Amino acid sequence: MDNPPIEILLEALLFVAEGPLAIGDLARALECEEEAVEAALEVLHGDLAARGVRLARSGQRVRLVSAPEAAGAVERLLGQDTGSRLSAAALETLAIIAYRQPITRAQVEAIRGVNSDGVIRTLQGRGLIASQGRLEQVGRPEILGTTMDFLEYFGLSSLVDLPTLPELPEPDAAPRDDHRQEAP
Repeated sequence: MDNPPIEILLEALLFVAEGPLAIGDLARALECEEEAVEAALEVLHGDLAARGVRLARSGQRVRLVSAPEAAGAVERLLGQDTGSRLSAAALETLAIIAYRQPITRAQVEAIRGVNSDGVIRTLQGRGLIASQGRLEQVGRPEILGTTMDFLEYFGLSSLVDLPTLPELPEPDAAPRDDHRQEAP
């Protein structure tokens, strides 16, 4: 029996995986080069564009996700609480992190002008953002970025799919003096 095309094998591996898979892990499982996996992922991405599942990618990790237009039916089937929406403060903070990542908490607060600890904890608790490491500077501040769950939540294949924004000035790295507390 002939070997199936790499795209079919990739789709099967992503289908059975419990979470995102690294490109290197896929290459090892398929016994091929990472470049071959990358090329096959591009083909698979195009093949799935008009289907009920999509290919989502965050850096070197990929997974299959449901199509955003199927979200209502999927939520009804799974019995998910559709009333659990993000607050305006959480959406604002998430947008800042998504467009400016990697970004520190102090930079987020400088842009927002308020203490964002509670909102950031909420977003981390929901798995929409995560630590991407620490800066090599005094205090070693944590840097934040979005996760694969962020992409899935908003029905994006990758960060490239974010709407473009007009060019904005770079924020001051230091937070403002007025640290008003805000509920998450």
